[in-house]
Amino acid sequence: MRKPRSEMIAETRAKLLTAARKAFGSVGYAEASMDDFTAAAGLTRGALYHHFGDKKGLLQAVINEIDAEMTARLCQISSQAPSRWQAFVDENVGYVEMALEPEIQRIMFRDGPAVLGEPSGWPSANGCIATITESLRCLHEDGIIVDIDPEAGARLINAASSCAAQWIANSDDPEMTSKRAVGAFRTFLEGLRVEKG
Repeated sequence: MRKPRSEMIAETRAKLLTAARKAFGSVGYAEASMDDFTAAAGLTRGALYHHFGDKKGLLQAVINEIDAEMTARLCQISSQAPSRWQAFVDENVGYVEMALEPEIQRIMFRDGPAVLGEPSGWPSANGCIATITESLRCLHEDGIIVDIDPEAGARLINAASSCAAQWIANSDDPEMTSKRAVGAFRTFLEGLRVEKG
């Protein structure tokens, strides 16, 4: 019995995404051959063009997939924190620390910006900014942080974490750079807290 067309389309997309993600993660976007990863998926270049437009469109789809996984992991991290403030810090620091993971480092923080431009312009950036904005609003209402424009603060935090992650990803010593970036980022975030008397 033949599978429904919608199921076949979803399977083809999934095969291309899996093959491309493996290629982009191992050899990088520039070196990844469309013929190699379409063949690895048992598909043609035509299938890639049909589903993603081109190699750049496929990279965007891979980034969207990884971004969704990162978001789920960060939600898990923040859900285990003992307080709303600690959840906020852990989630933001967790994002920066993910730049040490080879696949995320290469695809999200090296090739992504090189091919697709500044991450603040990516479709997923608006969701991140909205989440941070809401967190800042709630933290202020709870009297935990100083009075700050929540959207402006969110955009600055988002820019700082993205810049830190790219610095780590492109560093000759990512481990040491991560320690430095995370330490400075924590200090930056602590500056938002209402001073304890």
